Amino acid sequence: MKNKFKIVLAAMVFAGLASSCTDEQNFQILEAKGDFQIVTPEAGTSIVLTPELQTNPATTLSWESANFTTPTEITYTVEMALTGTEFASIITAATSNGNNVTWSVADLNGAAVAAGLTPFTEGSVDVRVKASAGGQDQYSNVINLLITAYSTDLPKLSVPGNHQGWNPPSAPRIAASGFGLTDYEGYVWLNGEFKFVAPTPAGVFDWGAGPDYGDDGSFSGVLVVTGEVNCTASAGYYRVRANTTTLTYSTEPTVWGIVGAATPLGWGGSTDLVYNSTNKTWEGNMALTAGEFKFRANGAWTINLGGDPDADGSMNYDGPNLSLAAAGNYHVVLDLSNPRQYTYSLTAN
Repeated sequence: MKNKFKIVLAAMVFAGLASSCTDEQNFQILEAKGDFQIVTPEAGTSIVLTPELQTNPATTLSWESANFTTPTEITYTVEMALTGTEFASIITAATSNGNNVTWSVADLNGAAVAAGLTPFTEGSVDVRVKASAGGQDQYSNVINLLITAYSTDLPKLSVPGNHQGWNPPSAPRIAASGFGLTDYEGYVWLNGEFKFVAPTPAGVFDWGAGPDYGDDGSFSGVLVVTGEVNCTASAGYYRVRANTTTLTYSTEPTVWGIVGAATPLGWGGSTDLVYNSTNKTWEGNMALTAGEFKFRANGAWTINLGGDPDADGSMNYDGPNLSLAAAGNYHVVLDLSNPRQYTYSLTAN
């Protein structure tokens, strides 16, 4: 019986080994074979991106096929990082199951800014392609691209001061009218001394980071870079303007109201709104009739806001009359807190 048992046991072991060998023969390990190369564009290619052409193609990145031992679908990921950082912080710039991607101007700009490039200044990014299949990764060579990115945010100055605790990162902003311009404007509640702080190229507002501007000591609207004398204004809501090229500034006190055929006083007088310091808006509840209206400051037409014919998302100074279709009781809100993006709302009560 012992011999018979040994024979049976040996047969079982042999069968198990045979089965194991068959499984190993059927199991194939997927391996990456060698590197693959980026074909276009050439390393060092310079690309200038502009906001006016956001939907246009910027460039096409193409590459050779990666080579894995077993044919299978390959996913390609285009990775981007600041040149010289060894891909310590990677931005996924595109993905594809083919051998190329074409970036639009907007898409390439978004990736370049996310990688850390400063808008409107040429900078260098490294680009590589990762091929992934069956849990294995293979990388292409690395090329650098010289990209001039852009920002669709208007240039801004921070206005820190006694009104908010002298904290530039959280201070109200005033904005220029366009890219590359320095005619800053916005509406700020002031209460004593204040200054203007410009951001760093990376957009950081803080003391000692970007330049700051104070009064020249004459309090006649002249600015000095890193001036030791603070600007000053008594408590109130101001249209604040500054120009860092001409080194001038002004503060014009404003109290806002609504005027027009739709309003209680018609075109003959403004119905006052009240400043809400929490929401930083001008508000009021009133009965309105169907008709036209506008918003104006200080009961005069020197500063008035109407429609948005240029469709830039902001009411325009001296713009066309606004219109209300249905009479009723309304909560009126005028929001000037976002510089050069002035809006209003009428909500039926």
